[in-house]
Amino acid sequence: MPKSTPILQICGDSGGGQLLRSSLSLSLVTGQPFRMTNIRGKRPKPGLMRQHLTCVKAAAEICDAAVDGAELGSTELVFHPGKITGGDYSFAIGTGGSTTLVLQTLLPALLHAAMVSTLRIEGGTHNPMAPPFEFVEQCYLPAIAALGVDATVKLERPGFMQAGGGVLTAQIQPVKQWQKLVLTERGAPVETFGRVLHAHLHRDIAEREIAAAAAILQWQAEKIGLRYATDSAGPGNAILLGARFANVCEITSGIAQMGKTAESVATGAAKSLRGYLASSAPVGAHLADQLLLPMALAGGGVFHTLTITDHTRTNMALIEQFLPRRFAVEDVEPGVKAVSCS
Repeated sequence: MPKSTPILQICGDSGGGQLLRSSLSLSLVTGQPFRMTNIRGKRPKPGLMRQHLTCVKAAAEICDAAVDGAELGSTELVFHPGKITGGDYSFAIGTGGSTTLVLQTLLPALLHAAMVSTLRIEGGTHNPMAPPFEFVEQCYLPAIAALGVDATVKLERPGFMQAGGGVLTAQIQPVKQWQKLVLTERGAPVETFGRVLHAHLHRDIAEREIAAAAAILQWQAEKIGLRYATDSAGPGNAILLGARFANVCEITSGIAQMGKTAESVATGAAKSLRGYLASSAPVGAHLADQLLLPMALAGGGVFHTLTITDHTRTNMALIEQFLPRRFAVEDVEPGVKAVSCS
């Protein structure tokens, strides 16, 4: 798209990094340039952090974009996309920033490339405020496979918040034919499961997490496995709790952080899964947010979810700025909402 095309003006203060990442994805796919001001304006440290900058530079690389403002701390960005080019790419965040968020930024564009693409992204694979690797592998990618997406991911090495050093790889096939999303029922139950990923920390932390989560979910402690991530570059810990059904999988997680007890990390994840299991909605709150953009690209659809967050509504409004789509939310039953796109 030539640079004479009117630039879409976006204010970034109403959202965090997700608003930027979605804008990049949509700009790549539509060819629509944008200017974002006041990036992450309401965050304690506004502007681009290293993982956001990696997303910007990676997006620019796969489409030979012209970019202004791609610097650490920048609160304004101008992005003029070029033509998407598939192929083999490698990106390093340089910190423990989320590799899965970089992947989700680039995936929509590479689905529209003319050839198969491979990605190697180095950074954090298990971060607070980001989907852990297992969520992308077992929840997100299977859900969008129904839309015609053929993408696989592999965890080469786990990486946690401070040290980073984790490696995620992905292979992405161009979409041959989009299919509209319909995800309104969970289907038959298959299994519930749990695991703690534990690196260079005392075993007692993992055991306390397992005990706390098992008590809340009324599981036997042996149901939650323990894996030592001895190849991690630094210390870290993640508890992953899941429920698999015929049509969908949900994984809730807790990531160990300084100042948080093992019990509080596990309790948050366990209560989230317990809340999901108490509902009939197939799509959890995090997956709901992540399905919006692929559903819009596929031409529409509908899914049932538990709650609609402000985060989700902001993402809907942004997508409607780039694409000729409209979202609607309706109550299906108490605690269950239908999100449709047409």
